[in-house]
Amino acid sequence: MIDSRHFGCMPDGRDVTAYELEHDSGMRCEILDLGGIVTKLFAPDRRGSYADVVLGCDDVESCLQAPYFGALIGRFGNRIGGGRFSLDGVSYQLETNDGDNHLHGGVTGFDKVLWKAEASEGEEGPTLKLRYRSPDGDAHYPGNLDVEVVYTLIANGLRIAYEAVTDAPTIVNLTNHSYFNLDGHDAGSVLDHELRIDADRFTPVSAALIPTGELALVEGTPFDFRVQAPIGERVDRTDDEQIVRGGGIDHNFVLNAAGTFARSAKVYAPVSGRTLEVWTDQLGVQIYTGNFLDGSVVGKGGTAYPKRAAICLETQHFPDAPNQPAFPSVVLRPGETYCTTTEYRFG
Repeated sequence: MIDSRHFGCMPDGRDVTAYELEHDSGMRCEILDLGGIVTKLFAPDRRGSYADVVLGCDDVESCLQAPYFGALIGRFGNRIGGGRFSLDGVSYQLETNDGDNHLHGGVTGFDKVLWKAEASEGEEGPTLKLRYRSPDGDAHYPGNLDVEVVYTLIANGLRIAYEAVTDAPTIVNLTNHSYFNLDGHDAGSVLDHELRIDADRFTPVSAALIPTGELALVEGTPFDFRVQAPIGERVDRTDDEQIVRGGGIDHNFVLNAAGTFARSAKVYAPVSGRTLEVWTDQLGVQIYTGNFLDGSVVGKGGTAYPKRAAICLETQHFPDAPNQPAFPSVVLRPGETYCTTTEYRFG
């Protein structure tokens, strides 16, 4: 089932629409044409009771000011050091919106624009197809980039399929920035949530949270989640320089099954019994433990979201990849198609 409603208006008066998708299985979600924002996502607990498990906002103004809750991120997810990169001998200076760095596409990234939306019923469940053209020079990126993102509400979760083409060489790294709390968006901390990641390595960062270029082993570090462990045991480790720099976990993990569609991460909430599996063909996943939330962001139903209120699992290429020769390329050229799929499966 698909329904829609008026969600509000952009500052320039354009209408924002919320699309409500419901699967025969009972899964439900709400997605905006503003930023492709997943504002609601209902999943069952061990007793079959449904709760909204993503942080979000109730109005347009709050969505535009929130720290990327549920939004599509582009052109380049994560950080680019100094906002600079070179491509084919040409240097580009992007917008800097994270100190001296470029973060999540700049001041007006894909999370803050209106997408063209088309809802339909598919074989596996209701879908919402979103399209957007990022013009040449947008945030100082080269080339016109045509992006299509298809959300499909499947029986046990949400699939996100990304495609993009360009008319000039450029860089692309798309993701979704949903904040998950498997006990419910208003349940407080996720410190008791248990995390497992199929990754032997991660990318350490500098004090500015830019990768050093090293692919470090997780063994013997707080980043070793190859065996499921509570998040709370790791995120406040003052004896680990990387945890201190991130204020918790805010790091990219190098997935062992990179390039193959596979289960790469799992989260388990002991209180509700909900699980979340991340299936992806991406090379990495950025784990972020709500380090910069502080209760000042008021979300759905007047909920003030505290520190550690959620965990983000952003499937992606590696941060600062354009400046790291050892990292896989993020260059997209005319005639090529950027294509990747991620599924968030609940149990």
